Amino acid sequence: MSENTKIPGTDEAWESGQLGNDPQHARAVGKETADHIDEALGLQMISIRLDKSLIDSFKLLGEFHGVGYQPLMRDALRRFAETEMKAIVNGMVESQRKTHPNGMPARPVKQKKAA
Repeated sequence: MSENTKIPGTDEAWESGQLGNDPQHARAVGKETADHIDEALGLQMISIRLDKSLIDSFKLLGEFHGVGYQPLMRDALRRFAETEMKAIVNGMVESQRKTHPNGMPARPVKQKKAA
């Protein structure tokens, strides 16, 4: 079979899990490789205690959406943090607008140079 020959339906088979989900053909990577992957993705391992019911909820949600519960939790935390940061920035901007009635900060006064 030539290198350019594509098996029909391959993309769909990978997406559906027909290909690539057999644990017999999987193996864990070493710690060094895992560390390189985490570094490249900007990930950091943490330890956190959560209510079992919360974890169970995320597992059910993950199953419904077809993703693992940990990536789902990571995504939920990311979205929460981004929304909170935007709310804080918007609050600061609104506070500045209230301080300056025209919505523009006061212009700095130019200092005259000494002769």
